[in-house]
Amino acid sequence: MSECFLSSTPQLEIQPSGSGQLVRLSGNWGAAALTQRGVWRELKGPMRQAAQLSAASWDLTAAQGFDHVAAQLLWTTWGQKKPHALTTNDTQAAIIERVAQLTVAPKTDGRAHNGVLESLTKLGEMLFAGIGHAMDMLQLVGQLLLDTFKLLRRPLRGPWHDFSGHLYRMGAQALPITALVGFLIGVVIAYLLALQLRQFGAETFIVNILGISLTRELGPLLAAILVAGRSGSAITAQIGVMRVNEELDAMRVMGIPQGFRLVLPRTLALALAMPLISLWTTIAALIGGIWASDVALDISPAYFIQTFPAAVDVANLWLAMAKSVVFGVAIALIGCHWGLAVKPNTESLGSGTTSSVVTSITAVIIIDAIFAIIFRSVGF
Repeated sequence: MSECFLSSTPQLEIQPSGSGQLVRLSGNWGAAALTQRGVWRELKGPMRQAAQLSAASWDLTAAQGFDHVAAQLLWTTWGQKKPHALTTNDTQAAIIERVAQLTVAPKTDGRAHNGVLESLTKLGEMLFAGIGHAMDMLQLVGQLLLDTFKLLRRPLRGPWHDFSGHLYRMGAQALPITALVGFLIGVVIAYLLALQLRQFGAETFIVNILGISLTRELGPLLAAILVAGRSGSAITAQIGVMRVNEELDAMRVMGIPQGFRLVLPRTLALALAMPLISLWTTIAALIGGIWASDVALDISPAYFIQTFPAAVDVANLWLAMAKSVVFGVAIALIGCHWGLAVKPNTESLGSGTTSSVVTSITAVIIIDAIFAIIFRSVGF
């Protein structure tokens, strides 16, 4: 008795034989028949089951239209080796022999499973990619300097219309969210400080701690992180869409310098807007801290405002404004770099925007740490 796995062509049957079992193929085994809807899905399971029979003999002589597609499917099912008993005609034997010769066997030298080698390879690829991005950034900074000198020589021919538009979008439109977040951060820090200072009877020192921390570090850093997530991603997305729509190629064909028209106005706008946003965020955070100090420690706003100038040196404010300019330039350059690196497809646009935000935030934290180390004695 035979066990039939398919009732339609192509067919595969397992029949008992004297030395074991016989797997017989019949019907149309051409590429057109195998690629019909549902045929291969129904045939794949029985073929694997038949290939697992250790003493099975295969008879292909009844398979009509046998071609390289069918031979490749059988060769893969057999584990890239012939069964111990195989009956074919001359044409089928030639096709199977050709498929066996042209099929590339998987490498078995052990390198693919060597975790150390894979790790070193990935590390090398990451290192070369990082060097490539660093070189592109260096080229972008050099081009920015040249464009700045060009603007100083001919200020009336500068991209002032683009500059004003970017200044409004990156600066004015960012004020509500930065004020809200800054106010809440000030409230949270003041409440946390109140819990600790009350234990030692040092409530009045909240003015010093809030003033220095918010003015010197947290205000500019918080504003830069918000701008990096908001404006940095927008810069990358804008330039990336221009790449997808082939607008950058059109600019190159028309001889329009991309650095002067795209990078320079965005960098100047963010370099000017960032200190103002930083000051705005710091003021909002101080207002939140003043309100929380009044509620938690009964320190009146009048006392806070009166004590603040003596507790916080003005050098801290100038330092915060200076590094905010650096933050703005870095965020704009990183956003432009990843935007220009976008490939003309939507997947690259999404990954480039994500990389821009992550890189910008990381660069902001690194720059802030460098400023903290270099100017550690300023303002104290």
